Amino acid sequence: MLAADPSASIASIATEAGVDRRTVYRRFASREELLAAVYAARLEAIERAIEDARLREAPVAVALHRYVENIIAVNRTWPVDLARMLADDAVRARRDAAIREVDTFLRRATDEGVLRPGAPEGWAGALLPQLMHLASRQMPHLTAARAADLVVDTLLRGLGAP
Repeated sequence: MLAADPSASIASIATEAGVDRRTVYRRFASREELLAAVYAARLEAIERAIEDARLREAPVAVALHRYVENIIAVNRTWPVDLARMLADDAVRARRDAAIREVDTFLRRATDEGVLRPGAPEGWAGALLPQLMHLASRQMPHLTAARAADLVVDTLLRGLGAP
């Protein structure tokens, strides 16, 4: 609901969840606290997705596919934008650390010849999340694995070494 309508009320969220709004308020003192919990859960899922992909040690092609598949699953499970929580310094620091980890991996992919050198700095790091977002939202009929196949193929054909 929050992905479709970030201003959804606690009452409508409770109704959609099949509980009374008092039940929601017993767990979350305010709407902001509920939002913080949702965003924290998404961020934790992103961190687990990165860890599971083994970006530093797995072969680049394996790590890339695993990362993309994991993030597509996160996007589908938690379809909310983390940007709204970036005012929180701790959340911003965790998000920035995740971005640095992926950027380091993409440099490794270029160094190992999986991605073509010469693209503008940061281009692959900007393009990959957009491709994952599109696959997550525009291809709901595809499994996360199949959507990852599409994203990785698109990325490598566009940026892949000749």
